[in-house]
Amino acid sequence: MSTGAGVNTTCPYCGTGCGVTARVTTAGVEVAGDTTHPANLGRLCVKGSALGETVVDEGRLLYPALRDRNSPNPPQRVSWETALDTVADGFARIMREHGPESVAWYVSGQLLTEDYYVANKLVKGFVGSANIDTNSRLCMSSAVAGHKRAFGEDIVPVSYEDLEDAELIVLVGSNTAWCHPVLYQRILKAKARRPSLQIVVIDPRRTATVELADLHVPLRAGSDVWLFNGLLTFLERSGATDAGFVSEHTRGVADALAAADIELETVAQQCGVDSDTLTAFYRLFARTEKVITCFSMGVNQSSAGTDKVNSIINCHLLTGRIGKPGMGPFSLTGQPNAMGGREVGGLANMLAAHMDLENPDHRALVQTFWNSPRIAEKPGLKAVELFEAIEQGRIKAVWIMATNPVVSLPDADQIKRALQRCEMVVVSDVIANTDTTPFADVLLPAHAWGEKDGTVTNSERCISRQRPFVPVAGEARPDWWALSEVARRWGYGEQFAYTSAHEIFDEHARLTACGNGDDAASDHSCARYLNLSGLTGLDRQAFDAMKPRRWPVVQGDADTNLRVFSDGRYYHSDRRARLVPTPPRLPAHATANEFPLVLNTGRVRDHWHTMTRTGLAPRLASHTHEPYVDIHPLDAAEALLKVDELARVTTRWGSLVARVRCSGEVQQGTIFVPIHWNEQFASNARVGALVNPVVDPVSGEPEFKHTPVRVEPFRVDWHGFVLSRGRLPMEGVTWWTRAAGAQFARYEVAGRQKVDNWPALARSALGVPDGADWIEYIDTASGVYRAAYVIEDRVEACLFVSSRPDLPSRAWLSSLFQKPKIDNLDRLGLLVGEPLDSSADTGPTICSCFGVGRNTITNAIEQGGCNSVEALGAKLRCGTNCGSCIPELQKLLVAPTATA
Repeated sequence: MSTGAGVNTTCPYCGTGCGVTARVTTAGVEVAGDTTHPANLGRLCVKGSALGETVVDEGRLLYPALRDRNSPNPPQRVSWETALDTVADGFARIMREHGPESVAWYVSGQLLTEDYYVANKLVKGFVGSANIDTNSRLCMSSAVAGHKRAFGEDIVPVSYEDLEDAELIVLVGSNTAWCHPVLYQRILKAKARRPSLQIVVIDPRRTATVELADLHVPLRAGSDVWLFNGLLTFLERSGATDAGFVSEHTRGVADALAAADIELETVAQQCGVDSDTLTAFYRLFARTEKVITCFSMGVNQSSAGTDKVNSIINCHLLTGRIGKPGMGPFSLTGQPNAMGGREVGGLANMLAAHMDLENPDHRALVQTFWNSPRIAEKPGLKAVELFEAIEQGRIKAVWIMATNPVVSLPDADQIKRALQRCEMVVVSDVIANTDTTPFADVLLPAHAWGEKDGTVTNSERCISRQRPFVPVAGEARPDWWALSEVARRWGYGEQFAYTSAHEIFDEHARLTACGNGDDAASDHSCARYLNLSGLTGLDRQAFDAMKPRRWPVVQGDADTNLRVFSDGRYYHSDRRARLVPTPPRLPAHATANEFPLVLNTGRVRDHWHTMTRTGLAPRLASHTHEPYVDIHPLDAAEALLKVDELARVTTRWGSLVARVRCSGEVQQGTIFVPIHWNEQFASNARVGALVNPVVDPVSGEPEFKHTPVRVEPFRVDWHGFVLSRGRLPMEGVTWWTRAAGAQFARYEVAGRQKVDNWPALARSALGVPDGADWIEYIDTASGVYRAAYVIEDRVEACLFVSSRPDLPSRAWLSSLFQKPKIDNLDRLGLLVGEPLDSSADTGPTICSCFGVGRNTITNAIEQGGCNSVEALGAKLRCGTNCGSCIPELQKLLVAPTATA
């Protein structure tokens, strides 16, 4: 029963920005979609639905701590006063000795806008350097650069409502069904209402998003610029140009067309797509007025990411398909507040409030507004080069906030080397043990999702409140507070005298309005579309009650949500948009004999970033519980790989070991590996360590989608898994992964060590005392061993080992941990490795929202007469919440296969 009223807040995962209603009950935290929020109208994906499972103190960093790198002892708890004195004194000393360019901040799209604002203000206005960058550099900086080149300002010109008005939606480099599932369900609902709506997916992989598309364009990885240059040429030659719009509102069309001039046959060759598919897509785009082109990581995360973005925008500008309902280029943001960070200038090449670092008028305005002693005058170091500078000794102190760069950055082992060499490393985080925290000299506990108070901005420029609903754990503090305390120690207490988030938001809103009125519009020197003058002056009560608002919110304007660019005015000095020439380029590193395949990386359906949050939720671990390498069957055969066995994946920069899959989703010559796993959840699975560190020359965004790679068998002598209520040490195990289960942890293990006495090893590993209730089965000839440890008829742990990877179903065994007592039939099942009643094994999870397994679904199809997604939903509820599993349900309806 609820012990408190529901609090409306915002989901901390993707850039969709869904509203969430959180309610604290005697059983924990209940989460539901906020039916009043315009982003999701009550819908949540499985990650959002499972947020309540992550609001726990397990693994939290609760107190400030100092670490002596020369000591083997763990970090020692200290007071906030001591920790902040250490940070302030250390950074101040290094700046005195080496100058302001010798220190840096690396922050995150997980920060609230208020945290971001204070960090940016401190660094650029009071340190006097622009060496503050963010992990948003890794996901959206190419979109930012493309917007600025085309529009003169980083402006997303499409809203979610436009998706419902479009006649054609093109999804480029976006597995929307998994990465933005609430938006994808919104698109599918629009298609159900208007079957004439066409969906085109442009992606090298046959992802879940493709399953419900009208057309799939499976282009070769990295060939997007060729594809959209070909489209631009086709549009111009077929008479689809809006000559009036181009003449009155753009510049650069001739140069863009010259750079894009390419024949269809050449496009087909470069993209690896047959001419008929290309022609179908080009004709569909040319004849459809209301076109939205949604793009995400497959476009941005590239050494040519900015050109990819501009090649897309060029097609909309040439046809005038922008600034009107149901049309335009739409960047689907990856993180919950990457947009808010961009608004306040959280990237190293930005100033603040959409003003430019290189513009002396902008610098003077911001310095005066901040009353700062100095202002950064040149761009700082972007993410990859920032950590290179740390390793080189040019950066001697770094403050890392709300991110895990040892996992997420490319060439991630270089990040380890850099942090080992860095004179001072400060880490502000929610979690005590990440791959990055061991390198920290100072650890600062930050507010977690349920404790945060401030704002975030989503992909459609909608500002939403993040409201706290649980007591603060330990001595955690807001990130803005820690930054302000350091500023106070440096003598800037007056400029950082904040007592609450609403004061920071008000200052941010006032800065967006500063120099941004009618006078500014006349000379354009400081005119920006970003304007929050209508939200200035909010007191605490008004801030707390603030509803979601899409900017601009202009003071005195009756309708501040006017359509972007509807007046044909852009934010270059001449108020015209730019078509940008995008000559295609080959990837920086091509495949070769040593590395014959191409590595692509990305998300899985139910996990997020480095799993510090999703790794806590059993529901989210049930769908994909371990790292894998997805490879084409022909490439697997050539490399002597077998499905479900292990493989080593190697590039010039590093290697990992993962399970082999042949899903049918990847093209020959390519592989896919998820980004999430790290040393907290697996023995050797950080894909960032393998990724090519080359970056886009304009945006600085790394190339996560195209790294030359080789894959080879990773031979082991035995495979196994353990389910245990207690956490187990994995020292000495050749390969392992760990996933959260409901009242247990799941370990997949494999070893090269020959084991002569499995019973003795199992008892020792599981901590089984003499005389315990111990069930075991051993077949030495076939290399099979099974054992279970039972306490008062309750399963405490079980272990299954075989010389082959085809081990018993984990689903049924996992269910035994939910039973207060097992019976004799369960004991027999533990010995044989499967339930005596086969219907008790639900199979691997397909629908995480309702815990529906594959075997249950296939039985409903084959024996229960369910012949549609709707019928399955009515019978089993699968697919009726977030809809992420619908593509998999469609596949099972075509070819049902009940497997373990």
